[in-house]
Amino acid sequence: MFSEQVSWRRIGVLTASLALAACVTTPPVPSPRAVPLPGVVGPSPEEIRQRNIAFFLQRAEAAQRQGFLTQPAGASAFDYYLRVRQLDPANSRAATGIQGIVIELVERARDALRRRAFAEVASYLNQAEDLAPGNPLAAEVRSQMARERARAGTDIPQGEAVSLPAASLASRSEAVSALLRETAQRIRREDLRVIIVARSDEEGRWVYQQLREAVTGYRVRGDIRLGSPPRVILMAPGGN
Repeated sequence: MFSEQVSWRRIGVLTASLALAACVTTPPVPSPRAVPLPGVVGPSPEEIRQRNIAFFLQRAEAAQRQGFLTQPAGASAFDYYLRVRQLDPANSRAATGIQGIVIELVERARDALRRRAFAEVASYLNQAEDLAPGNPLAAEVRSQMARERARAGTDIPQGEAVSLPAASLASRSEAVSALLRETAQRIRREDLRVIIVARSDEEGRWVYQQLREAVTGYRVRGDIRLGSPPRVILMAPGGN
């Protein structure tokens, strides 16, 4: 009897414990929450501008050292300096760089003038004056060219001229070689003298070699003069 009472008492305690446990509400587990990391701040617009200026200055100075002054378009020293000036109109390095390009173009024009390559002189001066209108150095060389042109006209004897296309001559094309072979045949046939007008000594020697090789055994008589445009002047045997 006593055992049964104890058992029922245990059952009652257990039931009460279960009922109490059922009444206790378990608190909800909080949802995972992202913890913000420290913010990463990007470069400011001014920092980006300064980086671009430094980049284009580096490219401009490298192109200038390599001799790419105004070509190729979009990747020349002048083009890169222009980009710098768009970002910083008062940039002194860009202004100095453009001035250096103008001086280099004028020096190239001077060298071409010494060779009486007047077409090259004009090309370099035109480029220099496009970058710096009214540049006194370019104006000085242009005046020298005008005097040399006038002098060249009196120095070179008059006669029938066979024009040599400048581009074909520069590339030593087959077309200009064929023209010179044809001219050489006429020189031998009519026993003519020649004046070779070329933009450089090397170019003049190449023209003379083409004439000579086209008429093996015949001595082509004549002279080489520096000038432009390139041509072969044909003269009678007794001409001056």
